[in-house]
Amino acid sequence: MNQTAFTVQTRGQGLYEFTRDVLDWCKGDGLLSLFVRHTSCSLLIQENADPEVQADLTNFLRRLVPPSTDPSMSYLTHTYEGPDDMPAHIKAALLPVSLSIPVASGRPLLGTWQGIYLFEHRDVAQTRHVVAHLA
Repeated sequence: MNQTAFTVQTRGQGLYEFTRDVLDWCKGDGLLSLFVRHTSCSLLIQENADPEVQADLTNFLRRLVPPSTDPSMSYLTHTYEGPDDMPAHIKAALLPVSLSIPVASGRPLLGTWQGIYLFEHRDVAQTRHVVAHLA
């Protein structure tokens, strides 16, 4: 059994690629499982060639789930941790918090333009932890 944890520093909402960290750690063959240990961010495999993709995804989710101060979100009751907190939980409920990626010869079998991202849903900087297990 091979396990580690990756630390991802964020600076607010957006996608943070940590593919290189995963590539450097993977050895052998198996199935890589990644799990984020937080309830207000997600994990994604997404295009890493054009940064406009990450910006568009972030902007789409901001429109889909606006801050709790937006009149359309007046039904929310969990608001005491800031206007971005409950919307961050909603986004994390809609997107994956774990990923499974096959690994062969020490390389995750990602597609040509695929990268591994932590998708931060909070407005302020966070320190996030992603647990990796290769079996």
